[in-house]
Amino acid sequence: MTAHPAWWHQADRGLLALAAAVLAASLFDPAVMTQRPLVDHVVVIDVTQSMNVLDERIDGEPASRLDFAKQALRQSLLQLPCGSKVGWAVFTEYRALLLLSPIEVCANLKELRSTLARIDTRMAWSGNSEIAKGLHSAIGIAKLLPDKPSLVFITDGQEAPPLNPHYRPAFDDKPGDVTGLVVGVGDLRPSPIPKTDPEGRPLGFWRADEVAQTDLRSQGRNASVRSETMVDDTVGTSAPTLGATPGTEHLSALRETYLRLLAGEQGLEFVRLQSPERLAQALTSPALARPEPARSSLAGMLGAVAFGLLLLRYAVPLLFRRRASRAGLKTRVS
Repeated sequence: MTAHPAWWHQADRGLLALAAAVLAASLFDPAVMTQRPLVDHVVVIDVTQSMNVLDERIDGEPASRLDFAKQALRQSLLQLPCGSKVGWAVFTEYRALLLLSPIEVCANLKELRSTLARIDTRMAWSGNSEIAKGLHSAIGIAKLLPDKPSLVFITDGQEAPPLNPHYRPAFDDKPGDVTGLVVGVGDLRPSPIPKTDPEGRPLGFWRADEVAQTDLRSQGRNASVRSETMVDDTVGTSAPTLGATPGTEHLSALRETYLRLLAGEQGLEFVRLQSPERLAQALTSPALARPEPARSSLAGMLGAVAFGLLLLRYAVPLLFRRRASRAGLKTRVS
């Protein structure tokens, strides 16, 4: 009794030939073009001294706001789909400075992580931290880059020196011209701000008498007549809360309300940085993704098909042999 029917010899040769043809096709790496949601970000990181406050944790150990943000960014790079782009910039004083234009994440992961690791507060060229002006400057960078990337602005939101809510800087930015996120980092409870020298060596903490506690306008201006009000004074009118804490400006906390205000005025989203997973989710938000043509290789799929055909070539004869054995056993028993 034959283990398998005569027609199987022809089918066997056909399966082997088909598997060889499919495997050969995979060697040419065929592909199809598809639309994939990719992201393109320029990430601006606050490097002022308040970002050295140790009110975050990494692996259960105290960590600075800056190190926590960098670790979250490092992990988030792995969650971005290949074809996405990321670039780095820093913020201090009243402006942002581009360090690396957005580049593709998968092919340049090592370079992105290496440059990110070297960002620290020693890059700051001034002790001031004018958040609103820095955000305006960062928006300008995003507008000027060729591919108009989304903006990710990471900061604790502390204006230094404090900003008078009646005399906030006015900008000509059009809300929505740049998409993106304002990412707030830090604890809501105030902590001392570490003081360092230009080389980053610790010098203790900033004291109250070393830090501007109120904005200059609140200190008053002398008019020609006692109690005369200047024409641009707006005493008594309502103003937004900017989170200033006169008398304790040498301490720092996340100014979440103020950052939400800034984000809303610029048509940006606000996200509080609480975990790398939350940041990765925000960076890959559909609102920030752009459908881009992408090449999807078919080589892997064709290789799997060829492997399946070879498995079928050996599995079918085995099935025939098992059936033949069962039939022979029944004949002997009867």
